[in-house]
Amino acid sequence: MSMPIDDELDRAEAWIDNLSASLTEQAAKAQAMSQQVAGLQVSAESPDGSVVVTVSGSGAVTNLRLGEATRKRPADETAAEILSVMRRAQAKLASQVADIAAATVGSDSTAGRAVVASFEQRFPAESWDDAESDGSSSDWRRHAR
Repeated sequence: MSMPIDDELDRAEAWIDNLSASLTEQAAKAQAMSQQVAGLQVSAESPDGSVVVTVSGSGAVTNLRLGEATRKRPADETAAEILSVMRRAQAKLASQVADIAAATVGSDSTAGRAVVASFEQRFPAESWDDAESDGSSSDWRRHAR
């Protein structure tokens, strides 16, 4: 006959084993999410295609391509267009990070929600220049002051 204390010890040991396995699994999923986010490359381009900006998972610009049409614009207008396109590329990160979080740690997880919220806060979906944009290629001129 087993002693009641032995049963309680067995249950406690099983609980600790389950907790340990769960934490190990969660850590592996979080690591997978982190690696996938770090490997992200997201691009956006101006309506006329003359500016293309690519950003990494951190939001840093990793590539900038300027078409010949930018030579015909004043430098400050080109600079404003580059910044606008960069913000649009960064804004795309949150939705891609949400997809990665859902596939790795789960969209309902605390870690997934926290990471996605961080990206949404740092890189809002609608920036000041996009809010006023009608999508025409001449829109950038209103913001280059």
